[in-house]
Amino acid sequence: MFRSLAIRNYRLFAAGQVVSNTGTWMQRIAQDWLVLQLSGGSGIALGITTALQFLPMLVLGLWGGTIVDRAGKRRLLIATQASMGVLALGLGVLATAGAAQVWHVYVFAVGLGLITVLDNPARQTFVVEMVGKRDLPNAIALNSASFQLGRVVGPAVAGLLIAAVGSGPVFLINAASFAAVLTGLWLMRPSELHTTEPAPRAKGQTREGLRYVAGRPDLVLLLVMTAFLQMFGSNVQNQIALMTNNVFTAGAAAFGVSAAALAVGALAGALLSARRERPRLRTVLIGAFAFGATEVAAALAPGYTSFTLALLPMGIAFLTFTATQNAFFQLSVDPQLRGRVMSMYMLVFLGMAPIGAPIVGVLADAFGPRVSLALGGAVTVVVTAVVGVLLARRLNARIRVARRRPFVTIAREPVGP
Repeated sequence: MFRSLAIRNYRLFAAGQVVSNTGTWMQRIAQDWLVLQLSGGSGIALGITTALQFLPMLVLGLWGGTIVDRAGKRRLLIATQASMGVLALGLGVLATAGAAQVWHVYVFAVGLGLITVLDNPARQTFVVEMVGKRDLPNAIALNSASFQLGRVVGPAVAGLLIAAVGSGPVFLINAASFAAVLTGLWLMRPSELHTTEPAPRAKGQTREGLRYVAGRPDLVLLLVMTAFLQMFGSNVQNQIALMTNNVFTAGAAAFGVSAAALAVGALAGALLSARRERPRLRTVLIGAFAFGATEVAAALAPGYTSFTLALLPMGIAFLTFTATQNAFFQLSVDPQLRGRVMSMYMLVFLGMAPIGAPIVGVLADAFGPRVSLALGGAVTVVVTAVVGVLLARRLNARIRVARRRPFVTIAREPVGP
């Protein structure tokens, strides 16, 4: 389960990520709560904040992947991580001084989104340079576990801190946490990296990446499924805030506990994924389908406790889907195109949020958070089922459902003469 930690460079990276991810999730909770307090509990304002943070990925994501394929990943990550720390420091100072307004948070969200255009594909593709292809699925799963560990600790601590001293100090703590990542990157041994030869600068490289993905029907179908899931199903963090604040009328501490429950499930899903030797399409589909189903269950929960409990299996399902699909994409593409392919994947994975978040916010304000959460889950279930059937036809395979493990199998059908 933890075999990638035997590699020194990856240990340094993973240790820094544990600290930084905790700070990042503390900031995410503080940001959402700050927007709710400054806007009077508006779901639309919360949706706009999410949209502005992910809009740069939607507009510039493909360009970012091209730059990453041309650049040294380690040096690029040092620059992007330092920039994120500076932004967190700025918003923290404003919030602590009591001068923060909603538009300040909007500006911060845009700045963070612009840096993410380069940071996300760089981090995704740097993993294989640290551990090599054999251990890539394991390292991706451990990265997810690290992320979710921060998601468990961060929201709970953030909720207590917000209740005690306000949102400002939480942003300042996150700014300090970036020092751990920067230290780990600086101490790495470049000679031990499995460095991919940078793609030479040339015209049409972004179009080359698009043509490559267009020629892979399996990748196209998975991207379509991811787009719908992210647009309608995975604005869960906003939904948790709205359900906790507007439906169950609980406070910041309860919001932190609910967000942590989702993260505990996701951490379990990441550790389960780390045990798998290679990514399978059926695992991707099962994870996505189960995520949609548990969203519907959470929307129908009668009280705060049952709602929070429903977030545990939701987290397991979501991480099973994301970790397995990430490894599948990275292992099945040309290494010199990996940055561009992963930028397309991250464009869809993160860039659909600007479209979906305001829609979900409007639905929540008009019909209530329960309806918007249930609708997102239902869309995810239907789209996953359709994509599963289309993939089976494309691969000349048959999907079988059983009562015992493995519950779903995708078996190739023999091709006639």
